[in-house]
Amino acid sequence: MRLIMRIIVSIIVNGLAIGLTAAILPGIHIQPFSVVALLLLGLVFGVINAIIRPIVSFLSLPITILSLGLFQLVINALLLYLGSLIVPSLKIDTFWWALLGGIVMGIVGGILEWIFKRFIPEDEHSHRAA
Repeated sequence: MRLIMRIIVSIIVNGLAIGLTAAILPGIHIQPFSVVALLLLGLVFGVINAIIRPIVSFLSLPITILSLGLFQLVINALLLYLGSLIVPSLKIDTFWWALLGGIVMGIVGGILEWIFKRFIPEDEHSHRAA
């Protein structure tokens, strides 16, 4: 039950994060802007973050270390752009909007995860006495 709740919250958080990012940045568009489109985007970004991001991050680890972590911003932008290729309702004008969108989406997503974390019940095994 806890896993299902985490998946649902992840889809909602990703959908809200991309929706808020599109509302803030004029270079990112969701057409049509609807709950269904946001949920679909949330699902797609959940899959991208769960499967593709770890592989790309691992393969790009040397350049990420050399750039002191700044290459992660490029990875975020490319994965956001990949999401726009998969879901036709998401349009990104240029790479620079994808780069800025990745930054904004990361910040908004982090805040939303912090807020929504309260809806996931705590695992009783995580609070063992020391």
